[in-house]
Amino acid sequence: MPGLETRTFRSIFLSDVHLGSKAAKAEFLIDFLRYHDADTIYLVGDIIDGWRLRRNWHWPQSHNDVVQKLMRKARKGTKITYIAGNHDEFARQFQGVHFGGIVVADSVVHEAADGKRFLVIHGDQFDTVVHNVRWLAYLGDHAYDAAMFTNRLISRARSLLGLEYWSFSSWAKMRVKKAVSFIGSFQTVLMQEARRSQVDGVICGHIHHAAIEMFGDVAYINTGDWVENCTAVVEHFDGRMEILRWAHVKSGAPPSGKGLVTIDIDVRVPEAA
Repeated sequence: MPGLETRTFRSIFLSDVHLGSKAAKAEFLIDFLRYHDADTIYLVGDIIDGWRLRRNWHWPQSHNDVVQKLMRKARKGTKITYIAGNHDEFARQFQGVHFGGIVVADSVVHEAADGKRFLVIHGDQFDTVVHNVRWLAYLGDHAYDAAMFTNRLISRARSLLGLEYWSFSSWAKMRVKKAVSFIGSFQTVLMQEARRSQVDGVICGHIHHAAIEMFGDVAYINTGDWVENCTAVVEHFDGRMEILRWAHVKSGAPPSGKGLVTIDIDVRVPEAA
């Protein structure tokens, strides 16, 4: 893409790609990976959607291209760690195993350039519904599928009108009090785990809501997703953390570089007071 150069970071954190799901924006992620490199990449869970693949096999070429792109980066020297999530929990049985240069783990501690230590974990372990009431989690997954189907219908209509992409499901979730309450509870439990683990913060995924927030002296960092929001967290070479959004100008245009923009959300982990 003319005028857009490859950017290199110390670390990139990606989660909730949901390859195997029709809602996965694989082409967007391929473009993002084309223009963003890092010494280390963390895949923070739900990269492959085993739940949906069991119900209905869906694996187009673009999903395979994401896997191949990551493996090429690993062969070229990028250190890649695959953190298992609830949708790809099958990977947890392979902890410590290397696949094409990608190592699998349940969680790791990442030390940033400024010396801060972060627990990197998907986060489903602290979701009481997923952990204790599996049938309700599956029911919620079906409801999410319905929301994403509505999302696609609205997206097509907005595309015909020449309007930018807008996520109905994100809008709906943030206006449901229980969803907002769940996000707050999820953050609180993870902050407790960070303090118990004696780290400076947590980097997670799971709830598809990108954020960088401070809770006292502990940082909560969520990478977002590649189903609705197309966000990643990057670590600069000075240890600064930032959210990047790989946004589409018009939802109907093919995401091949042209028509895509990066939006740097100027949120960082500040020094503790």
